Amino acid sequence: MHGHGGILLVSAAGNKHGDVGCSYKPNSLGERFHWYSSTGWVMWNSQISGLITGATICLFDGSPGGSKEAPDWTVLWRFAARHKVTYFGAGAAFYAACMKAGVDLSACGDLSRIRALGSTGSPLSEETQRWGSDQFARIGTPDIWWSNISGGTDFCGVFIGGHRELPLVPGRLQCRYLGASVEAWNEQGQPVIGEVGELVCTRPIPSMPLFFWGDQGNARYLSSYFDVYPGVWRHGDWLKIDTDGSCVIYGRSDATINRHGLRMGTSEIYAAVEALPEVLDSMVIDLEYLGRDSRMILFVVLREGFTLDAAVQARINEAIKLAVSPRFIPDLTLQAPEIPRTLSGKKQEVPIKKVFLGQPLAKVVNPDAMANPGCLPWYVEQFRLTQEG
Repeated sequence: MHGHGGILLVSAAGNKHGDVGCSYKPNSLGERFHWYSSTGWVMWNSQISGLITGATICLFDGSPGGSKEAPDWTVLWRFAARHKVTYFGAGAAFYAACMKAGVDLSACGDLSRIRALGSTGSPLSEETQRWGSDQFARIGTPDIWWSNISGGTDFCGVFIGGHRELPLVPGRLQCRYLGASVEAWNEQGQPVIGEVGELVCTRPIPSMPLFFWGDQGNARYLSSYFDVYPGVWRHGDWLKIDTDGSCVIYGRSDATINRHGLRMGTSEIYAAVEALPEVLDSMVIDLEYLGRDSRMILFVVLREGFTLDAAVQARINEAIKLAVSPRFIPDLTLQAPEIPRTLSGKKQEVPIKKVFLGQPLAKVVNPDAMANPGCLPWYVEQFRLTQEG
């Protein structure tokens, strides 16, 4: 449950200065704002809040990647060209999919009006951002601005975002957001700079949830966000804040790989694996739990025409060895039909990890909050096979 005033205040603060945050200009009739989103994601709220500034919002109803039978990652770009969108936003997974599919933006219509690109939902890799910038440079927009943001549907706002006046570095978020007291904390609950720590918000912001519906005594609300650092919101992401104030999100802290004493966020493994041309998508889980030895399982979705044979497996292992560490070469690699994702595009690492630890699917995954729940039976079957094997 949220308060209407708090939501509007946070939305207005983000939009007030125009090029701070989502970067559509207040009271400008020429601004056309599009962010591909489902209605269950905070970016739906963000897009609707564009109306507060007087911007025109452009809503797309349909799949951004075409159909499974006929994939087409130019759909949204052609929509943006047709409706003269000036600010284009999507999940990081969308941009990565476009890069993997070899999309040529020059063939998608006139995109010259787009002056800003927004990305969120999961960490945007440096490689993907460079690809997008190169694409826009080729069509005559060499100074395209990326506003990489990180926030949450639960508090309906943004913790870290973009700012026009700050340096733009691929793969990084430019600054902490207006009114968000965000820090990275180590295991001792101390703020750190230049080190990876837990993303916390040390002071309330107006849009934080008031309570959970039907939550007696606020027990679930408190355990969800305040169980690690009493009185301080722990968001569940790994964050590094550098001395210049720029930030990097390394993925979910509760999906961390703890491999033989070395902890690693999953995003670095994904960057290594998904750089291979034959790999379209990937997900990794570590079954180290309650004293068990680490057992890392890597799921990969391969480009059409490829199978997970010895040669592909060797290339995957070598990529992880060189880019991350030999310690993070998986114990088992499985070719998956799809990577399960939320409606906002986040990989469902934690629920699938719980499935492979023996918990019932119905207790760990809400299919209504997923973009592709049809892939879940495959993972349940793989768990059964790994138990038998």
